[in-house]
Amino acid sequence: MATAAVHYAAAAVTDRGRKRPSNEDAFALSVEHGIYLVCDGMGGAAAGEVASALAVTEIMRQLARSAAAVALPEAAVAAIRAANQAIFSRSQRNRKLRGMGTTLVALLVEDRRAWMFNIGDSRGYRLRNGRLEQITQDHSIVEEQIQMGRMSPAEAARSPLKNMITRALGTQSCVAPDVFALEAEHGDLFMLCSDGLTREISDPLIESLLSVDLPLDKLCERLVGAGNQAGGHDNITCLLVRANG
Repeated sequence: MATAAVHYAAAAVTDRGRKRPSNEDAFALSVEHGIYLVCDGMGGAAAGEVASALAVTEIMRQLARSAAAVALPEAAVAAIRAANQAIFSRSQRNRKLRGMGTTLVALLVEDRRAWMFNIGDSRGYRLRNGRLEQITQDHSIVEEQIQMGRMSPAEAARSPLKNMITRALGTQSCVAPDVFALEAEHGDLFMLCSDGLTREISDPLIESLLSVDLPLDKLCERLVGAGNQAGGHDNITCLLVRANG
């Protein structure tokens, strides 16, 4: 018996939040090519904006160019490496951009096959049958402490080290993403977001906000609005991808 194909719809919202003077987050999406990206830049002056924008531009360019193999994880890893090199090289050429970098969370889909990639502490989730599951794992000092049993999640949320990430795109000449192979089901809702969302609102609240029958753009607005209402201390980006029959 043939299995019905999966088709995707997507929407995204980004906001500078209530405290930051500018927005260093960036996102890109292509339903046609099955590519979805969220980046959270860092660096002095406008360097964070440069790094995140360069990352999404270079990855989209690389993957759109190799459209025949766009959903293969090897193609994505190659595109991420190219983006890393582009950011690193730019920072080496311009002293004002030295040390700039960006986190990355990405989703690639091809029918029922899906892959998530991440570097840093921007996250990827999947909501299935009303249950929210975090797919990616943060590359951060506090996450390492949690994994070793030296810190609880509650302690990590209060730690002065909570913003210290251990892996970023563009800060070194070579970096590797974590890769998660998934299988999409009809009704799955994938969420990619910067830490400006997850530092403000809990996973249970995100789950309840996503479990409402609304268009994807309205769901994004609800999440970003909740993040701002909770403090909005950082830029907030939310990108949602729904698998439909």
